[in-house]
Amino acid sequence: MTTATPRTFRTPPTPTGDTTAGDSPASARPSLPSLTGLRWMAALLVFGLHVNNFGYFGGTGGRLVSWGFGSGATGVSFFFVLSGFVLTWSARPRDRVLAFWRRRIARIYPVHLVTLVLALVMAYTLANQPRPTPKQALSNALLLHSWWRPWWQTLNPVSWSLACEAFFYAAFPLLFLLLRRLGARGALVLGALSLAAILVLARADAHHWWRYALYSFPAARLPEFVLGTVTARLVLLGRWRGPGLEASLALAIIGYFLVPQVAPGYSATMCTIAGFTLLIPAAATADLNGLPSLWRRRRLVRLGELSFAFYMVHLLVIRSAAPLLGTKPHFGPLAGIAVTATVFTVALGLSWLLYEAVERPARRLLLRPLRRPATQPDQA
Repeated sequence: MTTATPRTFRTPPTPTGDTTAGDSPASARPSLPSLTGLRWMAALLVFGLHVNNFGYFGGTGGRLVSWGFGSGATGVSFFFVLSGFVLTWSARPRDRVLAFWRRRIARIYPVHLVTLVLALVMAYTLANQPRPTPKQALSNALLLHSWWRPWWQTLNPVSWSLACEAFFYAAFPLLFLLLRRLGARGALVLGALSLAAILVLARADAHHWWRYALYSFPAARLPEFVLGTVTARLVLLGRWRGPGLEASLALAIIGYFLVPQVAPGYSATMCTIAGFTLLIPAAATADLNGLPSLWRRRRLVRLGELSFAFYMVHLLVIRSAAPLLGTKPHFGPLAGIAVTATVFTVALGLSWLLYEAVERPARRLLLRPLRRPATQPDQA
């Protein structure tokens, strides 16, 4: 009996037999620390959003926090675009599909599982916490809950975005094959189609053309991920021609503050997608060309390494403090700052613990070779 060859998403050769400019091994590509620093800023926007939602500040302080962080949900859109870019940048041309999925599970699932258990404990020990049904808990554990709108906020609410990421990971091998067959023009067409899809979906969501809101629906968030893969492909081909880091950041900030002018929900994506899509490759090319970048400072990069754990745990910390602080306490400026700083410090400390005690060791454990290499016979 013959053994089937494992499926791979490998790079097709060009007609001359050579591989394209984007086919260098992932191990040979330089790291992009600015993207790690930017990831922390996106996580911080989401944290600020939840501080605003829980009403820590009243009066002028509350209005300032709402102005600065009321659009913080767009940080998740940034994560989706960044995920597409990073996966394409780090993809291994001859990688096996199962090996890719194994690495992605090792990357996100251990922290998800631990925070899921914490959320379950909170649901059954703290007052006024919603208790999930067995089906809700199972769908959350399997990262399927965002496909059914009534379940998307169960247990650890921020995990809805992981359900979207899980869908992206499932689709990526096929998308990777397509990208490897596209030159710069083809990639630009795919990017234009993705942008058009976002605009159509935003209009559909604003006008309720679809029965459920599209904000958390994984398939509706796929175009953001695809835009990230397209920009990475263009950078790998040496064909990226976007604006520099400062101009891209300015466009992203302008889009961020335009969010209150559109209907809440998915429509916010329409405001920020251009800026985010330009900012990520601009930061990457700044690293590649040795240009100045605030985002690759050592402390920001370290915080970026903790950002996933921080994102996953911060809302649990805020929720656990609610019985003590009350519902929308609307503190004055000094008390609000003190409470926010305390919650932030606890969340950051727990994120460090999750990163060092769960995320890193679990990844090493799950990515150990499944088989030991065969022992070589002694040479005579």
